[in-house]
Formats: sequence, C-alpha cells, structure tokens
Amino acid sequence: MPTRHVSHVPAALDAVIVGAGVVGAACAYYAGRAGLAVAVVDRGPVAGGTTGAGEGNLLVSDKEPGPELDLALLSTRLWRELAETLPPEVEYEPKGGLVVASDGAALTALRAFAAGQRASGVDARELPADRLPDLEPHLAPGLAGGFHYPQDAQVQPAQAAARLLRAARASGAGRVDVRLGEEVTAVLTDRRGAVRGVRTTRGDLQAPAVVNAAGTWGGALAALAGVHLPVLPRRGFVLVTEPLQPRLVRHKVYAADYVADVASGSAALQSSAVVESTPAGPLLIGATRERVGFDRTLSTEALRRLAAQATALFPVLGGVRAIRAYHGFRPYLPDHLPAIGPDPRVPGLHHACGHEGAGIGLAPATGLLVAAALSGGPAPLDAEPFRPDRFAAPEGATA
Repeated sequence: MPTRHVSHVPAALDAVIVGAGVVGAACAYYAGRAGLAVAVVDRGPVAGGTTGAGEGNLLVSDKEPGPELDLALLSTRLWRELAETLPPEVEYEPKGGLVVASDGAALTALRAFAAGQRASGVDARELPADRLPDLEPHLAPGLAGGFHYPQDAQVQPAQAAARLLRAARASGAGRVDVRLGEEVTAVLTDRRGAVRGVRTTRGDLQAPAVVNAAGTWGGALAALAGVHLPVLPRRGFVLVTEPLQPRLVRHKVYAADYVADVASGSAALQSSAVVESTPAGPLLIGATRERVGFDRTLSTEALRRLAAQATALFPVLGGVRAIRAYHGFRPYLPDHLPAIGPDPRVPGLHHACGHEGAGIGLAPATGLLVAAALSGGPAPLDAEPFRPDRFAAPEGATA
C-alpha cells in the first residue's frame, strides 16, 4: 500500500509542501503569510526540477479566455507586488510580449484571439506591419503584423524560487522550514484515510495537510496518497546564445503558431521560436514540446528547428553562436489546466501541480489559492475548474 496508517498525534506543522520549485515556494510564501507553520520537502535542491529548466515566462499573451487566463491575470498582479519586495536577483522584467503573424490568415486568427482576451482584462494592442520595427528593429521584413502584450514579463526562475523561500522563512507571520535532499516515500494517513503527514528518508513529518507541488512528478506523489492524477512529462529544449549587445531583442517575441503549440495535446515534436534577451546578455530561444517520457537524450532535430525559426524571425541571429542548450520536463495534464486545491478523495491532501509550461507565471496565484484552502480563508478566485479529482481513473485502477 502506498499510504501508511498512523494514530492521531497533534502536529507542530500545519502542512508539508512536497516540492521546492517555484510553485512549492509560492505555496510556502503565502502559507507563511497566512500564519501557518509549514515544511517544504524536496529530494533535490531548490528549483532542481522543471523550475530550474524554465525560461521564466510570465505570460498572458498565450492564454485563451477561461480559468487559466484568470489565474494568469491574478499572478501578473501578484508578481508585480512581489517584485517590489524581492531582491533584484529575481530579475523581474516587465518587458512585454510581441506576437507576430507571418501572413494575413495568421493575423486574422490573432485578432480574434486577442478580442476574446481583451474581454477578460488583457491589454492586447494590434500593430500593423509598418509599426513592428518600432518595437523590434531587427525583426524580419515581410510580416503581416502583430499584437503587443504589455503585461507579459519575465523572471530568473531558479532565483525566484530561492528568494521566495527565503522571504517565506523571514516573514515572521508563520513558520517555514526547508528540508532539501529528503525524499518523500509515503503519505501517512489515519484509519479513516485522512492525511497525517509524510514519511521521508529522514523520518516522519506529521501534519494534517500535504501539498503536492512535485511538478512533473506530481502523479507519482498522488499515487503515494492512493489517488490518480495523470501528470505526464512534456520535454522542451532551450538554446542559449553568446552574450549580445543590449536590447538587440527588446521584448519576448514569438510567432503566432506558438499559441497553437501550447494548446495542443500532440505527443509529437512541436517547435515554435520564442526569442528573448536576458540581463546578462545571452538570448534564450525556446520552445519545443514533445511527450517522450523522461528521456533526456539531446534532440539535434529540436535544436535545429529552434535555430531555424529564430533566425527566420530575427535574421541578424544568423551569425550568432549558440553556446549551450538545456532541457526540462513540463508537467502536462490532458486538459491543459493545473490541479490546484483540496482533493476530496483524501482529506488533507492538496495539489498544486500540472501547470505544464506556465508554472513560473502561475505560481503566485496557485500559492495564494493553496494558502486560502489550508487556512480556511476566502479564495481569490473560483478554483472549481482546477479540481484534482476531475480526471477519471484508468479502467481497473484502484485509485
């Protein structure tokens, strides 16, 4: 059995958060601000999984109207607030996004997409072809037009997770302990099936709540609690260029087909260039998507596609060297929405995972929702669409 039964013992902790990526860090930050005592447990270092392999995107531009966009808009406001208190190492850049269309059909589709977004509170500004060089002087000629999204921003993801955890520990309202290099091996429950903590490689941690912020491994953590959550890894590669002149690329720039790739459920390799600068000088070039399990093999085809698409957007990059590439695994759920909040199948089990490639951007709102559920406070938005039990268990499964 994946769970272990324990007698009820009063716990010094209000919750154990499993995962020290940016989502787990945000859950700890807002739980601490709510006055709760929590422990963050991770088998590796801070940001050792998906967070450390991310680009740091804080996007509203790629999200259609609905629950995920509502979550992103709330997170956009929260990231702005956090940027005023977190140290500069977080590298918060409200640079804005620019989505470009190669032809009239793509521009018409973007226009319809942006109209729906505006109705939900997104600032989306159409630009004709002759105005694109005003925002990005080095863009390829011949584009049909595009949309400017001033709300898009970026952070350095590993620093964001680390600084959120440090701020959580220093807040003084609650208590936040961070336990790294400690793997959770079981979820503890009482005879009625309610959560009573976790068992780790260093011993038991007792608490009436466990938060599954394990990212791509969220399905495995859910299985330890005896429930089904179909999180799958979706691999992505990023190219890093040599340091370049400041403001060679001024915004987060991508072609319209990136939006379709984000919404796709295909397991095959998909690629659409997202090009952006960093404060240190190199450009980051993403993004690919493919479901190949946890295969860490370097894909030269994925890198070739990224390089070709990036130079098609910015011909000036044709003579620029790529100095390295890295990859990670996005936590994919079949309906492209994260699982957030209490799991009615196991009292005391909460989830905060399955954000796919949007976890860094959606982390603050996710943390606020989880903290509200843990503390009994009012939810900042309707969490019903993110219910963890919305997926049917496979036929014959016991969970």
